[in-house]
Amino acid sequence: MKTPVFTGAAVAIVTPFKDGGVDFAKLDALCEMHIKEGTDAIVVAGTTGEASTMPDEEHLSVIARVVRTVAGRIPVIAGAGSNDTAHGIQLCREAEKLGADALLLVTPYYNKASQKGLVLHFTAMAEAVRIPIIVYNVPGRTGLNINPETCAALAKVPNIVGLKECNTAQAPEVAALCGDDLVLYSGEDGQVLPILSLGGKGVISVMANIIPADTHRLVASWLEGDLAGSLRLQLKALPLVKALFSDVNPIPVKAAMNLLGMDVGECRLPLCCMSDAGLAGLRAALAGYGLLKA
Repeated sequence: MKTPVFTGAAVAIVTPFKDGGVDFAKLDALCEMHIKEGTDAIVVAGTTGEASTMPDEEHLSVIARVVRTVAGRIPVIAGAGSNDTAHGIQLCREAEKLGADALLLVTPYYNKASQKGLVLHFTAMAEAVRIPIIVYNVPGRTGLNINPETCAALAKVPNIVGLKECNTAQAPEVAALCGDDLVLYSGEDGQVLPILSLGGKGVISVMANIIPADTHRLVASWLEGDLAGSLRLQLKALPLVKALFSDVNPIPVKAAMNLLGMDVGECRLPLCCMSDAGLAGLRAALAGYGLLKA
């Protein structure tokens, strides 16, 4: 059985921006907040962290800062994927040098790949480092699915230990084919329990940016056998999750954090501000959850 990088709820942390650059003081504060609130791991420089708009130097500086701030208290998982295998290898090696505990590698996008190409791509990056790797399957963004049989092939690579699965419809087949050789994590905040019911170990979460304690408890309750408590938290979160994905992630979650006084700045272009109607719906969802006054 492969050892999970983490068990519970990892936050896909936003990158706070200010005056055209990263607001490192705010990033420090967010990390400290997550540790205080019980978040089980931090995923930095991923999709929610807007890594696709970061030059490599900035990307790596954000990873370095989170590693330094967290200081080993919880695992730090660095986004280091690319649609260029050679570039991905470079990012993986640099993130490992900076002290990341593990890597999150997204499926190649735009140029895509065959299923054989996916195995070669992820294997090449895995063999370039010693730390654990979580593969990230998000076909809604990349236009490419990692098929269950491909997941089984990747599970044979020693340091490919996990899968962040957003195509939850195929999760039962992945679990059946891979067993204990690949740790399943939900990539969908609205479908954490189905993954846990298949033996999954947690979630890599967007909503944890604003409800970290409840996201942690959602998973912890399930793992402790409090299925009713876990279900209650999952169902309570559904209207909030719907609002957080009513526009392209991370536009709504950053807007929500700003409404809650967390001052994380705006998204970088080509992502732009929510419409007035979208923002009103987000406000209503935050109020419904009890985070804002109605």
